[in-house]
Amino acid sequence: MSHQHPGQQQPYQGGPAPYQPPPPPKKRMSPWAIVGITIGGIFALLIIIGIALGGGTDDTADDKPKSTPSSAPSKPAEKQADAPAKPKPAVQAPVKVTAKKTAFVPGVLHDGGAYTSVQVTITNNSNKKIDINPLYFSVTDTAGSKHTAELGVDERQMDTVDLAPGENITGVITGKGTFTPKYVTYVDGLIGDSVRGNVS
Repeated sequence: MSHQHPGQQQPYQGGPAPYQPPPPPKKRMSPWAIVGITIGGIFALLIIIGIALGGGTDDTADDKPKSTPSSAPSKPAEKQADAPAKPKPAVQAPVKVTAKKTAFVPGVLHDGGAYTSVQVTITNNSNKKIDINPLYFSVTDTAGSKHTAELGVDERQMDTVDLAPGENITGVITGKGTFTPKYVTYVDGLIGDSVRGNVS
């Protein structure tokens, strides 16, 4: 019978194998790592989609300005076409004279001679007042002769007034003799611009 000293190991004698710890389990990914990879993939996908869509948006944006300038000039062109038509009424004279034939009606200063009268309407289209006086008018006949206004011979003689902007006045201008009146001329203040109105 053999004696064992303390601390001395018995040799393996073919009995059951001594206990060995099992191999360590394989490391698994933590749930946080999986979430991180998934989110990263989603971001990458969104970036790719954004680039694809962004390129399309830029193309359409480029197309829009191309079409806009082509349509925009057409509108000003139409306005320019309309523009020449508008000045026609705007070119209206500051003073308008219209005249028509009328019978001579003797006034207090009629001396019994022959006279020809014309009914005249004068309209102030300017932005300042104008002076009206029978002496500022003359009548030209169909032969080209000019007849100055005779004062007081026709009872409906044109009044002497200041005509404010937008106002008009009607009166008679009378010339000496019998003639066919062609047009009446008005001169503002005798030295201003003359305005002519044909006799109807």
